[in-house]
Amino acid sequence: MTTLKLKAVGNSTGIILPKELLAKLHVEKGDHLFVVETANGIELTPYDPEFERQMEAARKVMKKHRGVLRELAK
Repeated sequence: MTTLKLKAVGNSTGIILPKELLAKLHVEKGDHLFVVETANGIELTPYDPEFERQMEAARKVMKKHRGVLRELAK
């Protein structure tokens, strides 16, 4: 378990993520993290859940219209 301390950052409040946690998340300074509310609390993730929903919809369309897409690719 990792404990993080809240710190003042200008008029806001922030947290400092240790380099070990950044490495586990595969992020670095300047990257974005997304905050996702779950049944167990809050999750920090480098992956945009909205983008994943859009990609899943695209996969369904591509699977359904595979033949049409192959013809268009020619």
